[in-house]
Amino acid sequence: MNLLEKESWIAESAEQYENKSPLELIQLAVETFPSLTLACSFGAEDVVLVDMLQKVSPKTDIFYLDTDFHFQETYETRDRMAEKYGITFIQAKAELTPEEQAGQYGEELWLKDANACCNLRKVQPLIKTLSQYDAWITGIRRDQAPTRANSKKVEYDAKFGLVKFNPLASWTSEDVWNYIRENDVIYNPLHDQNYPSIGCSYCTRQVMPGEDPRAGRWSGNEKTECGLHK
Repeated sequence: MNLLEKESWIAESAEQYENKSPLELIQLAVETFPSLTLACSFGAEDVVLVDMLQKVSPKTDIFYLDTDFHFQETYETRDRMAEKYGITFIQAKAELTPEEQAGQYGEELWLKDANACCNLRKVQPLIKTLSQYDAWITGIRRDQAPTRANSKKVEYDAKFGLVKFNPLASWTSEDVWNYIRENDVIYNPLHDQNYPSIGCSYCTRQVMPGEDPRAGRWSGNEKTECGLHK
């Protein structure tokens, strides 16, 4: 379909699937875009989507951004899921090793310029990965942050130039955890230690009672997104 046809299809699909289940939306994505991938951070939302995708299309590609700075628990969650589902997760890595990055930009770039660090270790590898696909599935929810409040179930991702599906956009955190419990989904044990949102180990802290669920990401910094989503 050309761009105008695609824009029309996206608008119609977003409206049509607003009140349908995530599984139905994933089915639409799989049937419409053979060149499709799921982005997985191994957080609660994404492990739910991995489980759902296995029920619809177990051969669809799933990738993760390996920043080299993840918590050990995150890598262990990856390995447990790979074993359970028989998945080979596609690893997307930065061109620079942590040592090379330190040599070019200085030690602990995440403290001096978190946006630059995220760009090198997340955004650039994501651009390279998504250039191979026509559509991607993400785990963003509208109530996660003000920057995500207007996310549609289906939208055109102008930043990366492809169609974006957000099956869990209308779900709450309670919906996510109900699914995890009811379907016995593997999840990152850090969630049980006051880490509702898990990123790189250097830029993620525990969230205290009464704090915003994303307060533990880039704490003390005005930054609220790593640049993967508008």
